Amino acid sequence: MSDNSDVLLQVIGVSKRFGGVQALRDVRLEVRAGEVHALMGENGAGKTTLINILGGIVPRDSGRVIFRGREVVFNTPAESQHAGIAIIHQELATIPALSVMENIHMGRMEARGGWINWRAMEDAARKVTDLVGLDVSPRAIVGDLTISQRQLVEIAKALAADARLVIMDEPNSSLTERETERLFEVIARLKRQGVAIIYVSHRIEEVLRIADRITTFRDGRYVGTIDRVEASVGRIINMMVGRDLANLTRRPSAGSDAPLLEVRNLSRRGKPNLQNISFTLRRGEILGFAGLVGAGRSETARAIFGADPIDAGEILLEGRPVRFRSPREAIAHGVGMVPEERKRLGLFTNMPVRYNIGLASLPARSPAGIVQHASERSLAEEFVRKLSIKLSSIDAPVKSLSGGNQQKTVLARWLATHPRVLILDEPTHGVDVGAKADIYHLMRDLAAEGIGIILISSELPEILNMSDRIVVMWQGRITGILDGQTATEEQVMAYATGMAGQGG
Repeated sequence: MSDNSDVLLQVIGVSKRFGGVQALRDVRLEVRAGEVHALMGENGAGKTTLINILGGIVPRDSGRVIFRGREVVFNTPAESQHAGIAIIHQELATIPALSVMENIHMGRMEARGGWINWRAMEDAARKVTDLVGLDVSPRAIVGDLTISQRQLVEIAKALAADARLVIMDEPNSSLTERETERLFEVIARLKRQGVAIIYVSHRIEEVLRIADRITTFRDGRYVGTIDRVEASVGRIINMMVGRDLANLTRRPSAGSDAPLLEVRNLSRRGKPNLQNISFTLRRGEILGFAGLVGAGRSETARAIFGADPIDAGEILLEGRPVRFRSPREAIAHGVGMVPEERKRLGLFTNMPVRYNIGLASLPARSPAGIVQHASERSLAEEFVRKLSIKLSSIDAPVKSLSGGNQQKTVLARWLATHPRVLILDEPTHGVDVGAKADIYHLMRDLAAEGIGIILISSELPEILNMSDRIVVMWQGRITGILDGQTATEEQVMAYATGMAGQGG
């Protein structure tokens, strides 16, 4: 470890065990004042455990933490915050019923004579919301904001605490590209003020753009620290997973000419309005859906799946007209959907893995309404094996799994229903490169078996490399359907911004 005077944080030989799981083993980390220090590793590598130790959420078993020149032990989050550490967690910690300014000043509301100076609190809140580009009233109720706006409230809260070390755990996971650029501007401003940032992200390209140094963990152990000038995508991946992952190359077209799912002039009133959506999904095809936030991709999927009503149009499954009034009807007809927000819509995190895997196929496996527990266990064990889900037991709660293994659990649930059509909405969002590669291989295997896949993704490289054809949407309508073998990022963005094409 360096003994330079600009070293703000030193983690020396820290270990942590949870029951039979060794989450951290003798890890180290050094962060300097005024630097962006990226912390990378696959899900389950120990990043979150270290963050929770620094934040006073869990105690360490051994090792030392030196912050601002003195050894510290944080027994509560309040002690960590008081010392000058602010954490922006991936899971939002805002209180929906309170206003923006109340959330920003939570735990730090100053009162004189028992009275809170609301005007001063509002002015202070407006300064930090302006800093992060959050264009809402400080008196707005957080529950009325979008997910991306709530994420910006979290960032503003950390800035308002005048922290010397800000830890950002996937801070832009719910932000638009424009909001992400504003976040990077805020990070640059903090650096100039001497504030240190620990930046946790799975997006290697953005880490290479903003980080000064990069530390990697693997399986709870420290792997190494490199300067940005030494870093490359390949080197970081190798440090994270301990092996070279083959570059994702374009998928050879595998779809047949046989129509599996046909959508004709589907329309729906809502936000956004869906207008005359028409496309065909072929057997064994991966059909990518691209577009900017709010283009209507997820809304189209939900309408097909029976989660939202349809005002006009028709849907044909293997040539037969269908109109699903609920997801249950869609499942019964062989249509499955993995939603974008897996923890809110896809998982029961306090329930066992075996329950989560077997849930969608439960009616088919419960004659006379009686749950067959032996069948449930057998099914779970089969898909844990097939998808290489890392866990201690199928009886463990889903919340004990890493993000990538949680996503595999959702996928296992739908594969257990033996779907003909599988809709995947941001299936690799928030998962590490190793789990992402596993999901890509699984998608290709499923397509080879004749399953039709609708892939909704905001990552253009993913869309371009995985899709046989690409449906591009803008403002609730299809602007183009492109050949996945020849499409370019520039073409997709032209259609996604309404600059090229209308109809498809």
